[in-house]
Amino acid sequence: MKPKSLNEWLIYQEVLHHTPIELGLDRVGRVADRLGLNKSGTQVITVSGTNGKGSCVAMLSSILVEAGFRVGSYTSPHILVYNERIRINHQAVTDEVLCKAFECVDEARSDTTLSYFEFGTLAALQVFDHADIDVMILEVGLGGRLDAVNIKDPDIAIITSIGIDHTDWLGADRESIGLEKAGIMRRNYPVICGDPDPPKSISLHAKALSAVLYNIGEEFRFDHEASGWNWYGPKSCRYGLPAPGLMGKVQIQNAASVLMALSLLEANRPIEPAAIGLGLEKATLPGRYQRVDAEVETFLDIAHNPAASVVLAQNLQAQPFQGRTHAVFAVLSDKDIDGIVKAIHECVDFWYLTEVDSIRALSAEELRNIVLRRVPESRINLFLDVVRAYREASRRASPEDRIIVFGSAQIVAPVLHWLASKGLKVIL
Repeated sequence: MKPKSLNEWLIYQEVLHHTPIELGLDRVGRVADRLGLNKSGTQVITVSGTNGKGSCVAMLSSILVEAGFRVGSYTSPHILVYNERIRINHQAVTDEVLCKAFECVDEARSDTTLSYFEFGTLAALQVFDHADIDVMILEVGLGGRLDAVNIKDPDIAIITSIGIDHTDWLGADRESIGLEKAGIMRRNYPVICGDPDPPKSISLHAKALSAVLYNIGEEFRFDHEASGWNWYGPKSCRYGLPAPGLMGKVQIQNAASVLMALSLLEANRPIEPAAIGLGLEKATLPGRYQRVDAEVETFLDIAHNPAASVVLAQNLQAQPFQGRTHAVFAVLSDKDIDGIVKAIHECVDFWYLTEVDSIRALSAEELRNIVLRRVPESRINLFLDVVRAYREASRRASPEDRIIVFGSAQIVAPVLHWLASKGLKVIL
């Protein structure tokens, strides 16, 4: 029996293919051809990298909408509901729209099996092709070269910072990972690299394809002053820009790459400075150093690799603060957990270790054994439930303390949901 509700469709997709992840474009490309998804003349911006992808998509979308563009954005993972992955002008698509797209994909695939992510990517492209949009912004799920998103040729490619993650799929070092991320480049098309210390594999791949490479710190750069920050590009500059609405010092680095992309788009349609300023300020992204004004100040961050944990630690250290920091932490078993803890443990006074609802989850007990390498046992508490861990951290914390919830989207989601249920204003 064919699925009918959104939940039924998602369950169907989870068991359709023999493995949750299988990188490669052959199967998804065949189905895309049957759907006619490669015929659209819409401008396409594809974003890959280890950290910062979601932030770039959020700021790009926010600015372009303020400038009057009709924008489709595809991101992953979602925090609370699947619909978050596919948005048109910031609005998540409805269950009805998603189910209709899923039906089209299912009919077109025939006997070709698709993974959960491949099915969703094709559905997103199907939605966008029928939504009369001006710009399509696509976030790569894993890697770049063999990710399902890469069936769509980008007019502009953005590569954010490169860190060590998903080593089983992408390689064990930054050079190998950088080359996989660089797979979204196209011959003779522009590519923007927002990593200030990029792997050499990115520039070598760009040279091999004759892709026009714009490196942060070289072809474009930024600086700070009392009135804001300034951006300097190959043909234009922008002064006195406001800080992005997304928290964290690294967001200006991400915003600099966004402005480089916009400067390339402006060849066809100018973007007013007011739209850039408002778009930067209005950009939102749940679960990325997201502050919640709860009874105890709370920060939520999906940071799940050492590089993201370093940035989280820097953000915490940059905040004026006199109290203690309580960390609610859970992570998936395939992550560099010791690397994550190493990067942030000096910022944390007390740990509340728990486990997320996932077949890939690491148990709280196993997590404890790793954290113990760097943290005294007296500072560690174990919980089997994420919300219970957060509630206990809130109970033990003083008003001047703060709580960070981090490690994966799966730990941020239940805490966000619980806070919203208590009437707190949170970004969902």
